[in-house]
Amino acid sequence: MSDAISLIIPPREKDLGGFMVKRILPFAKHRMVGPWIFFDHMGPAVFQPNTGTNVRPHPHINLATVTYLFEGHIHHRDSLGSSEVISPGDINLMVAGKGIVHSEREPLEGIEQPRSLHGLQLWHALPEADEETDAAFYHYDSADIPAVSVEDVPVRVMMGTAYGVTSPVKTFAETLYLEARLTPGQVLDLPTHVAERALYVVTGAVSVNGTPVDEHHMVILETGAAVAIKAETETQLAVVGGEPFTERHIYWNFVSSRKERIEQAKADWREGRFPKVPGDEIEFIPLPE
Repeated sequence: MSDAISLIIPPREKDLGGFMVKRILPFAKHRMVGPWIFFDHMGPAVFQPNTGTNVRPHPHINLATVTYLFEGHIHHRDSLGSSEVISPGDINLMVAGKGIVHSEREPLEGIEQPRSLHGLQLWHALPEADEETDAAFYHYDSADIPAVSVEDVPVRVMMGTAYGVTSPVKTFAETLYLEARLTPGQVLDLPTHVAERALYVVTGAVSVNGTPVDEHHMVILETGAAVAIKAETETQLAVVGGEPFTERHIYWNFVSSRKERIEQAKADWREGRFPKVPGDEIEFIPLPE
């Protein structure tokens, strides 16, 4: 295995109720990459008419969720009153801070037709000074996300700065999130300016400094190592990273630097003290025990 690679993480299938996801982070041997503490690959899934995504209202604290779709649509609603249908190429950034509740449903428009869903949902921890910030929601249209060509490889810089461009998506710490699409034989050199980096193969297969990496696997990279990604087939990649964070505790949808804060959030959800989602007030996901 290449000296640039510290670990290769395989996918684990998780049932989210109606469709399966591949859960990459947190992993027992490597829980975070920079601020990123959660990485789910949704789909690709094909839904029959009148079925689809149906994630009932649930809470978050002390983190931010980042949703990005390759195919399909999701209707996001939250306790701030936000209501937004995310489309392919857009980014939804939901800052939980001191606490937020949201649901992710299938948009009703066109629900009589078969439809597909394929995307990534990531969480990043907030710096300790920002964990209890006010909740907020930001939507960024696909056209607002900078795209560059790096040695003829199309790259989108979703968060942070790379290849001479900076994304408008809000960050709280040094953060990196890229998407790239390579044809067979193309090579992409990864940025080295962030301390922690990981590469995820969404589709296809690559070699990392000569080491083969299969589809749906994440490669944890060594700090500062020069890394060249070569596509063995038509390949779609995601690259995440950022500055190192202190340890975070995670329970269900709660992430915090403080165990007692998670206990408080559990009690608040159990006792119904979180705010409701306007327009989606009836259903909710119970606290897992």
